[in-house]
This record gives sequence, structure tokens and C-alpha cells, in this order.
Amino acid sequence: MLNTAQKHYDIVILGAGFGGLGMGAQLKMQGIDNFIILERGARIGGVWRDNAYPGAACDTESHLYCYSFHPHLRVSKMYADRDELLNYMDSLARRYALMQHVKLNSELSQAKWDEQSNTWAFELADGTQLQGRFFVPAWGQLNKPAIPAFKGLDSFAGDYFHSAQWPEGLDLTGKKVASIGAAASAVQYVPEVAKQASHLTVFQRSANWIMPRNQIVFTQAQLDAYSAQPELFDESRRTLHAFRENGFARTRHGTDAQQEGIKMAADHLAAQVPDEALRAKLTPDYEFACKRILRSDDYYPALMRSNVSLETTGVDHFVPQGIVDKNGELHELDTVIFGTGFESQAFQGDLQVTGAHGQTLHQRWEQGAEAYLGMTVPGFPNMFMIYGPNTNLNHNSIITMLEIQQRYIIQAVQGLADNPRTALDVKVDNFNTYNDSLQTNMQSSAFSSDCSSWYKNAAGKVINNWSGTVDEYHALAADWNVDDYRVLSAKGTAHP
Repeated sequence: MLNTAQKHYDIVILGAGFGGLGMGAQLKMQGIDNFIILERGARIGGVWRDNAYPGAACDTESHLYCYSFHPHLRVSKMYADRDELLNYMDSLARRYALMQHVKLNSELSQAKWDEQSNTWAFELADGTQLQGRFFVPAWGQLNKPAIPAFKGLDSFAGDYFHSAQWPEGLDLTGKKVASIGAAASAVQYVPEVAKQASHLTVFQRSANWIMPRNQIVFTQAQLDAYSAQPELFDESRRTLHAFRENGFARTRHGTDAQQEGIKMAADHLAAQVPDEALRAKLTPDYEFACKRILRSDDYYPALMRSNVSLETTGVDHFVPQGIVDKNGELHELDTVIFGTGFESQAFQGDLQVTGAHGQTLHQRWEQGAEAYLGMTVPGFPNMFMIYGPNTNLNHNSIITMLEIQQRYIIQAVQGLADNPRTALDVKVDNFNTYNDSLQTNMQSSAFSSDCSSWYKNAAGKVINNWSGTVDEYHALAADWNVDDYRVLSAKGTAHP
């Protein structure tokens, strides 16, 4: 277990999800052992620990949704469910002896840069104080559930909760249930809730582009072959990576590939929803890929059930009996599930991160989060984010992006190994040039088109998604370059 008496670490990692655990594993592979992983939860797992709703699963192929250095050889199906992904992270932690570095139930409340010593000072919610030379936030982009402030919600006599806070052991048998939201989480839990509820009303703000999932369950012979010959798994991984990279063209304005994606989604809808009126409600009125493209084979059939109704009239307010919609109709309910997404724009959540000269990250990002290569921000030396701004994907595996970032960070750590009192601060010109180019490239992307999307901030700037392919990101971030940074001495002076 973790030696809690130690107070100074070379690297302090925030979060024990895929990003933080992968960072720890890569450090161990390089012989770097003086690090800690702070985790606010009672177990590791990140977003997959938190999202325990029925039907929770990954919509990226499982042969891609794992680290190259720890392949998920015996994953049972092409789109793995939540429990298998948690088990994978447990196996990753065991293989690289990560639990001795993890401090559970430890919420970080403050991180502050000390210019005199060139170190980060950390304070946990319980008052524990730590020091670290490098700070690696792996806080993710979807970690703070968002429930809209509906009028009268507190008066509702039934139960309500966010899908990422699903009550353990919840039984909805015979209940009148509503799902507010019909996007990524809802398309997974709605089919399961529909099997239990006496009636389920799905409140849809906007329709989604949904592609067929085409789940594949691997045979025992296939699993045995992957275990005996991991190169077969690697071949599958390479093939899937190339396939998903080619699919990136679907996210670009006016491409033939985008038209192909529209046809596939429209054909999927037509094949599963014969009712013309319902099909019209489920047809998006915005550009393909402006919002997250979803994958499901059972969501549309769930909406065809006699005990399920799709409601496109918005919620006006709550009353003790349920929801009153904008047409004045009362929907009597026992339980309301909020599939309303996350506060995706506040990467740091409630954590107070203070960099050089007393500037906070909240102040630095007042006009929208941005970082060089999605990892570093001027004025926040030796801080390298994993899954930071503009590194999310809609076409390939985020795990591949995390692995690129982790290797970059290790190069930076090793680059300062012989100078223990120095620090790295990304040059402002490099930072600005990179982000200006990224936003210029984004103009040809559907991510920037006119729809309401969690990819964008209130001003319409895309701050979550990467503007290119994974291979293009790898070309930029595969090699750390010290010339992109100012090298700071212990008192904050820069080397030329």
C-alpha cells in the first residue's frame, strides 16, 4: 500500500481512471517510481466507476480501447461493457503494482505553484499537504454531472438522480419513469429501463445521429487464439485503427464520407422505426457529427415498445406529481433520470489551481480552456494534462491519445532529470500559434457548425475536440522538444 508518510514526490497524478493509471504504468516501465496517484473515489476506475447505470458500455471497439502495452486480450466482445472495463483497469493496476502509489478517498482541493522552489504544493480536502515537482492532472472531460435548474424540481415527490449517480440496487419495476435526455448515456440505459418500468417517457431536446453498433461476441476459440498469439490481437487493433482513422472524414463539412455517414444513420433509423411520425421526431436537423455520433442497435426498438413514449415538447416545470411540459400537460412520475450530460467546460472542476504570479487556471481559461498540444499552459510550469482541452475524439479511441500524451510527459520528465531545480513553462508564442492553427482547422469541421454541443463553450468555440486524426496528433506530440519551453531556474528566472 501507499506510504502516506512521504510528502514529496517527483510526480503527482490526479485521477485513477484510464489516464492516471496509464500514466503510472508508463512511469513504472521507465523505472520512475517516486509518484503518487490521488483519487477522490473509494476505488479506481474514473468515469467507468462512476457510470454504473444499466447497459453502460463503450462505443469504441474494445481492441482499440486498451493500452498497446497492456492489450485486453480476453475481452469478451467488440464493445465492452462497464464491468469488463473496470476489470481491465484492475488488471492494469496489478500488473504494474500501481496500488502502492494510489491514495483513495483523497480529494485534491488546491494545487499551487511555488516559484521559489519550482515545485507544486498540494492540499487535500482532509488537510493533508504534499509537494511535487511535476503535476499531471488526469481529471478527464466528463467527470462532473450536470442537472439543469428546472423550476419546481425540489417539490417533486418522487426520486430523481443523474445517470452517473445511479442508486445501487435500484428497482424500477412497475414505476412510471422519465428520462430527461436522449443522448450517449440515455441510448444505453433506456432499453434496460424500458424492460422494468410500467411506463417510460423519454424527453428528447434534439435527435441524435445514431449508427448501427453491430456487436460481436468473440468465441472461446478466438479468445484462446488472441491469448496464445497476441500478434493476432495487434493485427486486429491496427486494422481497426486504420478503419476508424478513415472515418474521420465523416466529420468534415460536405465530404462524400459525411454523406455516407448520413445515409448509414438514416438507413439504420428507417430499418428500425417504421412509424413515419416517430421517425420524423428522431431525425436530426443539424449537420452530421456536430454532436457526438452514437452507436446503438437497441435504442430505437426500445422506443417502439408499447410502454415507452418519446416526448419532444420541452419540460416547463416540476410539480409534486411529476413534470409539466411546455404544452401544459402533466406527466405523472415516480422516478426521473437525468441523462443531461456533464459540465464539460470546467476541466478542473472545483479544484483551485494557481500558477505563477498568483494567476488561477480558472482566470487563465476565462474565455475558454486551451493548452499547447492539449497538455501545457503558459504560467503553469511543470503541469502536463492528460485528456486536456482539444484532445477529445469522435472517430477513434481516446486511449490512443492518452498513450501519446503519457509518453510525451515522460520525455519531459526525463529531459529535466539532471537538473532537479529547473522547470518547464511552455512559450507563449508556441502556445498561441498552436491554438490559432487548431481553431483555423476547426472551421472545416462539423464540430464547429451550428448546433448545441458539449464540444463548444458558450461563445461557440470548440474547446473539447481535437481537430484532426490521431495520426496527425501523434506527428505533433510524439517527440517532446525543449525548445518549445522556457527552462526556469528555482527562483523563476528563465534560461535563454
